[in-house]
Amino acid sequence: MLEAFRPGIDAAMLKNGKYSSWFKTPLGEGTGVVTLCNGKMSGGDIALSYEGSYADDGEHLTASFRAWRHTEGVPSVFGVDNFDVSLSGKSPSGKVVSCTGFARQAPDLRFDVTLVRMDD
Repeated sequence: MLEAFRPGIDAAMLKNGKYSSWFKTPLGEGTGVVTLCNGKMSGGDIALSYEGSYADDGEHLTASFRAWRHTEGVPSVFGVDNFDVSLSGKSPSGKVVSCTGFARQAPDLRFDVTLVRMDD
């Protein structure tokens, strides 16, 4: 996993809270919910749970997380049940983040993610 760096102080930084997520690879797409809180992230979708860390310097975001299957059902967008993901992207508005990355277990599959902050 990537190590999180200490975020700087900037009004555009991502706020702690819940974010809806939309993600895709060439194998498929899905949606879920992710909670970001002080450099830690957790969340899930209908079949997988996620846990990891993130860092946001006010403009750029880096994140790494592991995912594992909690319920039988639809295949993951990587074609495997357990995987480790590294992401990077931009968060200039503090509300929407667009990232790209890959899973260590499927490095040839581009992973696109959009996070949108949910109102409190």
